[in-house]
Amino acid sequence: MHTAAPITELLLRGRASPGATVEGLLPLVYAELRDMADRQLRRENPGHTLSPTALVHEAYIRLVDQTRVQWQDRAHFFAIASQAMRRVLVDHARRHRAARRGGGVRPLALDEVEIPLQERAEVLVALDEALHRLEALDTRLARVVELRFFGGLTETEAAEVLGVAERTVRRDWVKARGWLLREMEAGQ
Repeated sequence: MHTAAPITELLLRGRASPGATVEGLLPLVYAELRDMADRQLRRENPGHTLSPTALVHEAYIRLVDQTRVQWQDRAHFFAIASQAMRRVLVDHARRHRAARRGGGVRPLALDEVEIPLQERAEVLVALDEALHRLEALDTRLARVVELRFFGGLTETEAAEVLGVAERTVRRDWVKARGWLLREMEAGQ
């Protein structure tokens, strides 16, 4: 992650006009958003219909629509961006699942995703539902999964976004993966 100063300054100056802020911000953060999307989509099987560029553009559209967000700093922006990417991927998976209609849900190994494209939509939707349940129990654990898995952030980057120590993110990541795996296996 690059220097935060210009991005944070733009966000703080633009609190009066959030949409304009995101539009002015895009040239500064596009490469990082593209890297986040690329890391996320590398987990997908070949033939996935979303490209990193398409994922960034879909997430960007959702970011521009954020009228109630009081942008705080660069880390806050990337946290919201990772949420937007998560929503795009889950919505895409739901559309794919609706088109398919059927099939069982398998547990998702959050470190090594090697699931056939047809089953990926089912698993991604099940993961999103389990993640909502985890969020009700422990918001930070859910945020760590969102940032690491959907946002593609490293432990260091996630720690920066959350304002916690890197070892805390590491512990939360292990705890959240275990909880989600148990939850998804129980839901089969």
